[in-house]
Amino acid sequence: MKPTDLTASQLATALARRELSCVELAGAWIRRTEAAAALNCYVEFDAEGWLAQARRADARLAAGERLPLLGVPIALKDNIGAAGLGCANGTSALQGWRCERDARLVARLRAAGAVVTGKLGMHELAFGITSNNACTGAVHNPWDTARSPGGSSGGAGAAVAARLVPAAIGTDTGGSVRVPAAFCGVQGLRPSVGRVSADGIAPISATRDTAGPLARSVEDLALLDSVLGDEREPLARISLRGLRLGIPDGLFWQDLAPGVRACADRALDALRAQGAECVPVSLHGLEQLNAQISFVVALYEFVRDMTRYLHDEGRGIDLAALVAGVRSADVKAIVEPLLGAGAVPESAYRDALAARQRLQDVYREAFAAAGVDALVFPTTPCTAPRIGEDQSFAHNGRDCPTFPTVIRNTDPGSNAGLPGISLAMGLADGLPVGLELDGPVGGDRRLLAVAAAVEAALPAMPAPPTVPAA
Repeated sequence: MKPTDLTASQLATALARRELSCVELAGAWIRRTEAAAALNCYVEFDAEGWLAQARRADARLAAGERLPLLGVPIALKDNIGAAGLGCANGTSALQGWRCERDARLVARLRAAGAVVTGKLGMHELAFGITSNNACTGAVHNPWDTARSPGGSSGGAGAAVAARLVPAAIGTDTGGSVRVPAAFCGVQGLRPSVGRVSADGIAPISATRDTAGPLARSVEDLALLDSVLGDEREPLARISLRGLRLGIPDGLFWQDLAPGVRACADRALDALRAQGAECVPVSLHGLEQLNAQISFVVALYEFVRDMTRYLHDEGRGIDLAALVAGVRSADVKAIVEPLLGAGAVPESAYRDALAARQRLQDVYREAFAAAGVDALVFPTTPCTAPRIGEDQSFAHNGRDCPTFPTVIRNTDPGSNAGLPGISLAMGLADGLPVGLELDGPVGGDRRLLAVAAAVEAALPAMPAPPTVPAA
């Protein structure tokens, strides 16, 4: 294995042992990133800054300093503030401004020794799942460059899959970490809401937003979670034998693309063969409750939370100017009405929050009644759509709306604030497929331990065909 193909955890160990040079590795990754420019993963690539940070990391390692991420490169979605870099949130009205301070999660990463490599492409304002951005261009999937990498953290999924960086931090409101993880064949964690600070991150919805890592192993997710969540307890090692995994009823296992169904069936067979118990779980009323929450909460809170963010961060524009600068047609159709007659009434928002409480009760009661450690289902019902299929795409012989179809399985857990992990579980017609595990609110470390056991039973993912030589 080439040093640049190491996972973040492997890299941290090798650097601590002084087996590798941060500067030499940075040079190799920079060359690889430049060779993969056509993927359009980065909107701001800080090669000089990377090398400078790498030199400092080498000096600190040589002096005997040891930190969890010392010298490990991490890339950031372009809605996360980092001192000296832009934070355009994928939209034209916020371009050209430089952050004066780090978002709190970035400060945690730097305190743990991480090297920040630049800012990654995303769906405009994080309001979509294709990362086909009219302002910065489409991000391309390294498994098939005609395909979407997912979104809104598409640059994060593509960069990690293409081995341009060992790990990245994205954000997830309804699936924006887990969908790119599934479509790009990597692992992605959506933490419980509130576990990771939202300070310094351009928002959609305080109730639903959370930042989370994408990487190529659950070990890496756990390492990054320990830093972002200030978690000092090591991850428990658990066995699949006797582990109870819930197969939820309703929409989660319905209308799957044939290749997704085949991958998921093989994954369940592998888990059962190693002693896991897969039991049915009823989530009565989930679909109806979820429909009452999803867009109502996100759209109401976007107006409130983005207005506050623009003021508090001193971005120099108001919400009307931000919306006026939106160029992606699908995003414009969502946000423009919010400034006029399409604004969400407060009464509807309050009703949605009450429905959210009932949805959380449904999940809490289901976990308790079934006695399961996690719910298991395909992350998405399909593989990655083609770039340009932002409004609709062909799914199981029908023309289906892209956004609601892709987030169908990820959205309910988002609305309930659950932690969720997407694991790469194989390929369907050459495209990656993800398996999601959802756990109880606050059970992030237990869910990561379950995910590590499940990951070991799944086939290892090869590198995508477009990965350039280091």
